[in-house]
Amino acid sequence: MKTVHEVLLHKGRGEIYSIAPIRSVYEAIEMMSDRHVGALPVMIDDKLVGVVSERDYARKVILRDKSSKQTRVSEIMTQDVVTVTSHDRLADCVDLMLKHHIRHLVVVDEGSVAGMLSLRDLYTEIIDEQAETIDQLEHYVRGEQ
Repeated sequence: MKTVHEVLLHKGRGEIYSIAPIRSVYEAIEMMSDRHVGALPVMIDDKLVGVVSERDYARKVILRDKSSKQTRVSEIMTQDVVTVTSHDRLADCVDLMLKHHIRHLVVVDEGSVAGMLSLRDLYTEIIDEQAETIDQLEHYVRGEQ
């Protein structure tokens, strides 16, 4: 089973997008749209203080008829962030996401944010790994090297 580190390498360790808690929700949603992500770590300097997602926006802004330009990220972010390390296994990450009903995990190594994973990232890797295993088994059954 692959580790978070392998998934981050496969994704390409690019820039880690984050937002400050004092920014507006509108700016957070705009950044998510521009970067094609569904959640952002909320940080003060280099310290993780929360995570904000499209789901937070839908439930805590739209459904409550708040203004996204007037509402601060700190008002809707999740403060108790579920994190993993780059050494964690994918199956454990999926279990955490299902247990906590979340779609994104922040990867933290030695106190620093190292990346972010979505449920889609994990499922894609697991499916790819299973397809490779099936291919190897088919070659084995056929007696091919």
